[in-house]
Amino acid sequence: MRLTKIVRVALLAGISISSLTSCNSDAKEKKGEKGTKNADSTEKVVEEEVNLRTPVDTAKYNELVKANANGDTTGKWPVKNHPIPLDGAILPFKRIVCYYGNLYSKKMGALGEYEPKTMLSMLDKEVAKWNKADPTTPVQPALHYIAVVAAGDPGKDGKYRNRMPFKHIDSVLNIAKMRKNMIVFLDIQVALSTIQAELPLLEKYLMMPNVHLGIDPEFSMKGGVLPGRKIGTYDASEINYVSGYLADLVKKHNLPPKVFVVHRFTKKMVTNSQNIKLRPEVQVVMHMDGWGEPDLKLGTYRHFIYGEPVQFTGFKLFYKNDLKKAPNRLMTPEELVKLKPRPIYIQYQ
Repeated sequence: MRLTKIVRVALLAGISISSLTSCNSDAKEKKGEKGTKNADSTEKVVEEEVNLRTPVDTAKYNELVKANANGDTTGKWPVKNHPIPLDGAILPFKRIVCYYGNLYSKKMGALGEYEPKTMLSMLDKEVAKWNKADPTTPVQPALHYIAVVAAGDPGKDGKYRNRMPFKHIDSVLNIAKMRKNMIVFLDIQVALSTIQAELPLLEKYLMMPNVHLGIDPEFSMKGGVLPGRKIGTYDASEINYVSGYLADLVKKHNLPPKVFVVHRFTKKMVTNSQNIKLRPEVQVVMHMDGWGEPDLKLGTYRHFIYGEPVQFTGFKLFYKNDLKKAPNRLMTPEELVKLKPRPIYIQYQ
């Protein structure tokens, strides 16, 4: 029943937009001239570009990561042997607080449910609550837009997903400009497609320093099973493909590290998590994406986020679904900052 409710909301958007055409990135790789001398010269230039960014203050980073573990004594947190990120890294220097949704649907989240000025005003209030609950970690506001949506209709290629038109992604970027330094996440629900097919189509946006990425294992279907029939999955190898792709973009275009969010609320949604590779160019957030009463959400966080450490953690709050069972309320920032580790990415839907 829980799966049906979550999926039904996502599929509503897909039914009405199945005729959308596929998005194609217009970014093209430039080829160098032939010749040994020019080739050597090109290699030197690329090497210099890769090393333009330096690591953040290691002592400060380690101090904040340890503080974010919030006194955990099990040895799980902070994560051991994680790389020091490059300069410009958002985490753990700031906590990301974002609104999630899709412009085609009023039922997929605040981003899309409300007109932009109202939505941003609502987000401002949530940001203020988090700044008050944890003054030591400034809030980084964000919008998290579902750029590839699992659908109830197979579409022309039979993949049961709809790629949002670039003009809608551009609209979200323009909304973000209404707040100083706001960042944007693009989220991918691949359905019967693959992350290898969908991710490159968003490259022209991921080349932007203020655009980051989320992927949703719930809608990553394997074996031809349709989205909504069961919960999907990603393996560590697929997650490593994504982080490697993002790392290459960061190095090639001298970008600050990308924040990479992976949604999760069951064990099988992410397999072989111990094999997820960490990179200085990418900051991985394992995001507790389940809805329900506080005890249920805390149990999900404890078992699948805290219990399988990767790098950073997130926590999702549903304005409607979290209220369906007693005590019929959203968890508060004051409650969530008591968790071990403290979630550093907060998403409202």
